[in-house]
Amino acid sequence: MADITEATILDALQGVQDPKAGKSLVALDMISGIAIKNGMIQFSIEIDPARAGDYEDTRRKAEEAVARIPGVLSSTAVLTAESKKSASGSAPKGQSGNASQNPQGAGAGAGNKSAKKGGAAEIKHIVAVASGKGGVGKSTTAVNLALALKGLGLSVGMLDADVYGPSQPRMLGISGRPNSPDGKTLEPMENYGIKAMSMGFMVAEDQPVVWRGPMVMGALQQMLSDVMWGPLDILIVDMPPGTGDAQLTISQNTPLSGAVIVSTPQDIALLDARKGLNMFRKVDVPVLGIIENMSMYVCPNCGHEAHVFGHGGAKREAEKLGTPFLGEIPLDILIRETSDGGRPVVVSEPDGPHAKAYEAIAVQVRDAVLGGARQAPKITVE
Repeated sequence: MADITEATILDALQGVQDPKAGKSLVALDMISGIAIKNGMIQFSIEIDPARAGDYEDTRRKAEEAVARIPGVLSSTAVLTAESKKSASGSAPKGQSGNASQNPQGAGAGAGNKSAKKGGAAEIKHIVAVASGKGGVGKSTTAVNLALALKGLGLSVGMLDADVYGPSQPRMLGISGRPNSPDGKTLEPMENYGIKAMSMGFMVAEDQPVVWRGPMVMGALQQMLSDVMWGPLDILIVDMPPGTGDAQLTISQNTPLSGAVIVSTPQDIALLDARKGLNMFRKVDVPVLGIIENMSMYVCPNCGHEAHVFGHGGAKREAEKLGTPFLGEIPLDILIRETSDGGRPVVVSEPDGPHAKAYEAIAVQVRDAVLGGARQAPKITVE
């Protein structure tokens, strides 16, 4: 069997035409981001965002054309508004609509009356849940925090900003693809009263998103500004782990009301948590506090308490860094099982001790952001 190459894929796409121009997508240079791995193919079709509704059939035909290549196991095409600025004045690469006229973020943020209504104009506060490294339970913490805030009577949304490893669709028990009533904006998915948007709604759960940085930045901006969030008290942003391009873009282009840092008690995790905290401080985002996740393990049979990853490290780090310590969440199989099953512990066991722990943290986050919105930060290099 012959190897699958970019040339093979482009050749297969020669017969798929732009619905308006009547020319091949390949001839119009609309194919980008081709990724090939173990018979799984992913690629992007770069389009004018104003015509997104015209391309769903084209996207499907492109997937089918590539799927017919011998040896291809799966084919995923994603529509992106990444085309370069043309003479006709279309949006710059990675931006769409009002975004090209608003370098501080396309309508993202509290109190931004000039933002387009379909975006984040009616969101009062945006709070990032972040970690310096992966594997510390950030997404589990984010979803339970969001549900706890909902339980306090607030209207809450969830933006899953981890493009490469989206977790929120499964944790919120949501499947399917979002609707686009006008071909330009998306309606958020919803469960448990939480509005949500994630790259996980766009691609199959077992399909990797193999994109370069600019495509990720464009996707994040669109998931914030081109989604009909409606009025929200708080939008929780489940950040990707680390301190790279995605974190910097969100921090710089979104008027965050604050950030919550999640860490385990172990020293290596705390080192990375400190980096994450300092990143937010550098871009002038208030750090609302640190959560110590997997703080302890309590044996369900005998009640013995074991500090698998140590204990109290995050609290000591918070004191050292002069930031609030928001609380401890134990290492418990119930938290893991309920999150994996799409019924997080805050909704499945609302009167249990774990739900109460998340609620106590949610109260502190709610109180911390009631002071008002802030303007999007600017990064300066000295």
